[in-house]
Amino acid sequence: MKSISTVVLGLDWLNERIGRAVAWLILLMALNVAAAAVLRHVFGVEFIWLREAYTWMHGLVFMLGAGYTLLHDGHLRVDAVYRSRNARSKAIADLFGVIFFLIPFIAMVAWVSWPYVAAAWERFDGAREIGGLPGLFLLKTVILVFCLLVGLQGLALAGRSLLVLGGHPGASRPGAPRPGAPRNGGSSG
Repeated sequence: MKSISTVVLGLDWLNERIGRAVAWLILLMALNVAAAAVLRHVFGVEFIWLREAYTWMHGLVFMLGAGYTLLHDGHLRVDAVYRSRNARSKAIADLFGVIFFLIPFIAMVAWVSWPYVAAAWERFDGAREIGGLPGLFLLKTVILVFCLLVGLQGLALAGRSLLVLGGHPGASRPGAPRPGAPRNGGSSG
């Protein structure tokens, strides 16, 4: 159980760091959109690469932040049923979901996108418009990185579920309140 716990913590750490780094792209994206709008509407100047940059950043935020979102339980689920369950029932649901839904989905996305990404690398896909961003093949590669990060976080979720089912202490999700701990930083008395 200790080795499972170590792997889970390592995968959590990886997606936590990547998610926090990618979050800065949201600020850059907002600044980029503002700059593009001012340049276009005030000065009548438009740069294709500037417009493409915020599209790329938007894609990176979603694709690279998906593992972080899974880590922090931010994905869609039928919470009306899930929320009211005890930790053991949640662990069973999470393990079932990872094995029968998440891993097959990620495997299918990786399988289908592999030829697309490989072809982009063979051609070194670049900008689709004159003045656009070069290196489109790198952006397309993020599809496979998405599969890797979400797949690894799915394995961490499955490992955490096994720890909960095995009665391992401290197996709850990061950020989840521990039994008996005060909520929202307040005191329990």
